[in-house]
Amino acid sequence: MAYDIVWTETANLDLKELVQYIAIDDSHAALHFGNLVINRIEAIANFPLTGRIVPEEKEENLREVILSTYRLVYEIDQAEQLLYVVRIWHSAKGVLELLP
Repeated sequence: MAYDIVWTETANLDLKELVQYIAIDDSHAALHFGNLVINRIEAIANFPLTGRIVPEEKEENLREVILSTYRLVYEIDQAEQLLYVVRIWHSAKGVLELLP
């Protein structure tokens, strides 16, 4: 059974900013990217333990999957079967910051 997805305010802002930035040059690519991220998160909700543990944090429930040059960071609440989307982080930004 898929976990319910909860987008944090930070993750929502990350995605919005990335889509807006991509749209400056190509609105079609921006829409495609946004849909790709959302679809990947929905797929993760089916198998949340498949992502790797975030190396900087080493917490069992804080995980990520790589999508091209982006890190989709999420936290799992197994008891409540919730998947919190924490950050959409571009690798060019350097070390992951969990708080903006």
